[in-house]
Amino acid sequence: MKSALSGILVAFSMYSTIPVPQIPWQKNTMRWALSFLPIIGLIIGLFEWLWYIFCNYFNASDIFYSIISVIIPIMISGGIHLDGLCDTCDALCSFGDLQKKLAILKDPNIGAFGSIWLIAFLLFEVACFAQLYKTPKYIIIAFIGFSVARAVGGSKIVFLPCAKNSGLAHVFSENSDRKTVFITLVIEAFLFLILATMTIYNINYGISISKVLILIILIWYIIHNKICKDIFGGITGDLAGFFICTTELIFLLVAAIGGMIL
Repeated sequence: MKSALSGILVAFSMYSTIPVPQIPWQKNTMRWALSFLPIIGLIIGLFEWLWYIFCNYFNASDIFYSIISVIIPIMISGGIHLDGLCDTCDALCSFGDLQKKLAILKDPNIGAFGSIWLIAFLLFEVACFAQLYKTPKYIIIAFIGFSVARAVGGSKIVFLPCAKNSGLAHVFSENSDRKTVFITLVIEAFLFLILATMTIYNINYGISISKVLILIILIWYIIHNKICKDIFGGITGDLAGFFICTTELIFLLVAAIGGMIL
């Protein structure tokens, strides 16, 4: 019980802006920390749902709704995963060798390509939320996606070899009960996907949308694993953050496009 509570505190202190008591980062406090990463996604999804209800009730404009919807995850998470998105885009667009790419990931400064793709990513999210506000048929998928993205993204930290012997990914990987955390995160991901399917089960084409979504996530999971291994030599915190951001976007896209055309 004490290890579980410590894991929650470590996860929230690292991956959210939610104030929690600070505790030392040690093997006994970090062993299950990644298992609680999806809880932060649940909180984001809850606030997104409340925000949608509020805007829908007061007939807010789609642009007002969508921009605040994009800001909500940043406010709760502190933008930590967006940092990974920027650094990964800078590294991939450098076309340098392994050491240069890893050096770019470590560099705290953002480059031109990171800035460009960050803007494109945020605009993509605004567009998706605006479409979801207009056709909210599968909007619950987008909200649950914040949890699933963190579950599958966190699993990579304990599943893939680390690209370097330093950094946050290495710290969490080395101090985690890897097998237990991996199994827990996979179970959480499937439970959230089942929940998403159940919520749209009675909606036309709901099952088909769920099947398409799961297939896309699996394909992207495998592709990202290959990118990590072949291009970077393993996983890093930035690469995990990149995966979490893009997976969230996949959920938004599938929900938005599905509601628009079905």
